[in-house]
Amino acid sequence: MCGIAGKVDFTGALVPESAIRRMCDTIIHRGPDAAGFYTQPYIGLGERRLSIIDLSEQANPPLSNEDNSTWIVFNGEIYNFRELRSQLMEEGHTFRTKGDTEVILHLYEKYGTECLKQLRGMFAFAIWDSKKRLLFAARDRLGKKPFFYSRTPTSFIFGSAISAITVDPSVSVSPDFGALDSYLTYQYVPSPRTAFADVFKLPPAHYLLCDTKGNLRVEKYWSPPGREKTTAAEDEITAELMRLLRESVRMRLISDVPLGVFLSGGIDSGTVTAMMAAESSGPVKTFSIGFEDEGFNELPYARKVAERYATDHHEFVVKPAAADILPLLIKYYGEPFADSSAIPTYYVSKIAREQITVALSGDGGDENFSGYEHYQHTERWRKVDFVPLQVRLKVSGVMQAALGVLPYGNRTSKMIRGWHMVGSSLPERYRTELSIVKDQEKRASYTPYFRSLLNGGNGTARLQDPPWDNSMDSLNWMARHDLLHYLPDCLMVKTDVASMANSLEVRCPLLDHQLVEFAATIPSSLKRNSRGGKAILRRAIRSLLPTEVLHRRKTGFGVPLAKWLRTDLAGMLRETLLDERSAKRGLFQQGFLKRMIDEHLVQTRDWSNRLWAILFLELWFREYVD
Repeated sequence: MCGIAGKVDFTGALVPESAIRRMCDTIIHRGPDAAGFYTQPYIGLGERRLSIIDLSEQANPPLSNEDNSTWIVFNGEIYNFRELRSQLMEEGHTFRTKGDTEVILHLYEKYGTECLKQLRGMFAFAIWDSKKRLLFAARDRLGKKPFFYSRTPTSFIFGSAISAITVDPSVSVSPDFGALDSYLTYQYVPSPRTAFADVFKLPPAHYLLCDTKGNLRVEKYWSPPGREKTTAAEDEITAELMRLLRESVRMRLISDVPLGVFLSGGIDSGTVTAMMAAESSGPVKTFSIGFEDEGFNELPYARKVAERYATDHHEFVVKPAAADILPLLIKYYGEPFADSSAIPTYYVSKIAREQITVALSGDGGDENFSGYEHYQHTERWRKVDFVPLQVRLKVSGVMQAALGVLPYGNRTSKMIRGWHMVGSSLPERYRTELSIVKDQEKRASYTPYFRSLLNGGNGTARLQDPPWDNSMDSLNWMARHDLLHYLPDCLMVKTDVASMANSLEVRCPLLDHQLVEFAATIPSSLKRNSRGGKAILRRAIRSLLPTEVLHRRKTGFGVPLAKWLRTDLAGMLRETLLDERSAKRGLFQQGFLKRMIDEHLVQTRDWSNRLWAILFLELWFREYVD
């Protein structure tokens, strides 16, 4: 695991090593063990290394092929590298190291961009082909590893973090207000945009090619399967699911440094722990996070799994003072990010790093097996679909218009949203269900100045949804939507940034792309039933987990944010959002912000998610823009 950075200079000038060093200095936490640089006319590459496989100095980056005509910087792990390495050696390729980085380089020599089809793992890399004067960069299928870039009139600049790019004086740090509007909708900035107008994300499952003339091409190379569903018997499905789960966990135990696992009270991380224990000769190291508020505390359930498998178990209780790390999170995330579970993820990574360098996690179970409760919340609106859409649209429009002339109020807002759902189909319903700051709240809280920055818009940001028609399975559509957006742009960002801030690598067995492809073929009727989601997964692993864990109700990895904002964080909330500096920014109606805070503090209404998102945004402006 590492941090990478680089620059293509279209003028042909020698890229100064000092410039690449400055870029890599901003991401030293991603790779504290070693640094390496390669600079020539047209190109500069740099990497900070966190040593995981082949700890020798010879494996320090950047690495080249036999004749030094191609060079690579790489962030991630390729889990099938040993098989690929053996095949390449049989074909005459020479290797100087025992790790996975060189494998990518030699696959590129053989297959070009098609090499991506061979890789099973998580990755973001850049290869410089000096013969073609071409940069080839790619990101893994599910966006586990980040890749940011900016193209100026004279250069192409890339890195594992936004900070590695904006340190270059040629890159503007002007905010992208449309992206910030999207952030307020979804709690993250969706790919390919970032919070900065001139910085972009390479989307997951995409690669790019950039030549020395400044020509840039971005292409998609993978998508999860579509409508095709298996007709196999349920017993056959569970058997294949177990085989893939065990294989996926086993592959992710390859390491030359200590490993462990993040253990929550759910079945995803419990399954990973059970399978890891079966493959390990000694006790597995497990790490869990809890809260003083029992409504959010999963430690008792995590302990049951730890006791069953006799793990070397470690716990940490997150208290409101833990939010003191908010300025640190703003620094590491580089753009607004309102998923408050970033706080416990940071702390579980911190305590884990004291003993291990690699942790496995249970990320991916909800997307693969329809675990989220908001799937059911969205589905319930289908009961009105017996009425033709055109009729629903007309009635919905009339009712929303009538209610829209009333002063803003919680009850009115809910009624408008309800009629909006009545007059919508699945994609729009799902967007509304997922929204943090709702459209009605944007209309009430955005200033005319903010709306002018959005070309007069009222906050109706849209994602590039997968295709939809009424014949499609809605559960599978929502899961596919999350695989394309929420998973890579929110969950994977949270895990990557919080873990790498502590120089810890996190691996996600449930997001092995072959497992994801198989899960996509399972009919939704086997994934979710009247008792909730993950039905087929629960059946497959029922002998591995305690009954209390296997059948407990789904809970998210959240924090008692509403309580924190009413108590320990109330002062910071008022002092930040209602001060002169925030008012002069001119983005939000100060009267409405005060109303939100007042209503939240007296518990008239829970505004915690909205207030947290706006608080993070304001602090981001103060760190990066002011």
